[in-house]
Amino acid sequence: MPEKTALVLGASGLIGKACVSALAEAGFSVTGVSRTRPKSVVCNWVQADLTRLDPKDFHDLLADTEVVVNAAGALQDGAEDSLEAIHVGMIQNLVTTLEGRATRVVQISAAGVSEDADTAFFETKARGDAHLMQHHKSWVVLRPALVIGAEAYGGTALLRAYAGFPGVEWRLFDGVTIQTVALTDLANAVVLAATGQIAEGTLADLAEEEARSFLDVSRQIRDWQGFSGKRLPLSLSRWVLRLTGRAADGLGWLGWRSPLRSTALSVMQSGIAADRHSWRLAGGPPMMALEETLSKLPAHSQERWFARMYLLLPLSIAVLALFWIASGVIGVLQFTQAADILTSRGMGFELASLLVLGGAVVDVALGMLILIRRRARLAALGMLAVSIVYLLGSAILAPALWLDPLGPMVKVLPGMIAALIPVLFLEDR
Repeated sequence: MPEKTALVLGASGLIGKACVSALAEAGFSVTGVSRTRPKSVVCNWVQADLTRLDPKDFHDLLADTEVVVNAAGALQDGAEDSLEAIHVGMIQNLVTTLEGRATRVVQISAAGVSEDADTAFFETKARGDAHLMQHHKSWVVLRPALVIGAEAYGGTALLRAYAGFPGVEWRLFDGVTIQTVALTDLANAVVLAATGQIAEGTLADLAEEEARSFLDVSRQIRDWQGFSGKRLPLSLSRWVLRLTGRAADGLGWLGWRSPLRSTALSVMQSGIAADRHSWRLAGGPPMMALEETLSKLPAHSQERWFARMYLLLPLSIAVLALFWIASGVIGVLQFTQAADILTSRGMGFELASLLVLGGAVVDVALGMLILIRRRARLAALGMLAVSIVYLLGSAILAPALWLDPLGPMVKVLPGMIAALIPVLFLEDR
C-alpha cells in the first residue's frame, strides 16, 4: 500500500517540526517547506519563502500531495515578516492552486482569532482561516492555546525565563488567565485531521480543560524547572511594559523576533482562552492538563541553564553595541591623543591617523552591525577578530599599554568573552 503524502508549510518552526515528526511516525511521506533550513532534516525538505510563492509555484509543490498542513505564521510585521502576506496572501494562493482538488488542508491557527480583533496577528489569522473555509471543501482548522513543548521558543521561552528569574517575581499580568496545550497533543490532533479521523469542516480550539492564572502557570513551570526559594514580588508599571513593547517592535524591523513585542504583550494581557468543547464535539481526545504536560517533559540542569541564560543574550547584544560604538566615537573625539601613542613610538603621522580613524570606523560599524539580526553573529565574530588584532598590535607597537594602571588592553579580554555569547547562542530554529 503506497504511503500517504503530506506537505508541511513552516516546517522549521516549533509546531511545524512537531507535525513533520508526528506525520512521519503515522506513516506519511512528508515534505517540509520553510524559509530557513532546519538544523536536522528528517523529511524531504524544500527551502522557499512562502510569501513569494504564486499558484504556479504551489502547483509544483503540491504534485501528488494528499494533505497540506499549514504551520507557517508570524507574530508581527517586521523586517522579514508580513502578516498580510503569510496569513492571508499565502492562503489565497494555496486555495487557488487547490481549486477542484480533494486535498485535505489542516490549518493551524490560534485560539482567540477574530476579524474584529485589536491585533493584526489575530485579525489576519482570522481572515486567512475564513478564506480557506469559504473557498476550499476539505479543511480542518485547529486553534491551539499557549503551546508547551520540550523546545522553548517565543512566548514559551519567555515564560521559562520569567519563571526562572532569580530573586524577583515580577507581577506582570495579574488577573490574566491562560490555557495551555501540549505540543504533542497538537501534533496528534494534526495527524487525526490528516488521516480523516476528524471530519472535514471541523473548526476546533485545542486547550486543556482548566483555565489558570498567569501567576499559577509561571509558578508551576518554576517548580518543574527545579528552582527553589521564595522570590520578592514586585509590580511592573503598565507604561514600562508599553515602552518595552515599543522598543521590541523597533528591533523587529532589524530582524529580532522578540517575544516582548507589543502584540505578544497585548495577547498576554488579554489572556489566552479557548472553547475546549469544540474539539470534544469533533470526536477528538482530551488535551493534557499543564501538570501532565510538564510531567512528560523531564526538566534537567540544561532547562535551568536556559532559563537564566535566555535574557543574557539580548543584554550582551546591547552592551556590545554600546561598547563598540562608544569606542569608535571616543577614538574620533580623542584622535590627537590616540595618534600620539603611535607617533611617539616612531610611526609616521599619516599611518597613525589612518590606523586611528580606520579603527574607529570599524568599531562603529561592528557596533551597529550587531544590532541587525541577520548580521549579528558575523559582527560578533568580527569583534573577536578585531580584538585579537588590537591585542597583537598593542603588544608589538605599544607594549607599555599592557602595564597601564587602568588596564586598557587587559579589559579587551572580557569583551572577547562577551562577544562569544552571541557567537554561540545565535542560531536559527
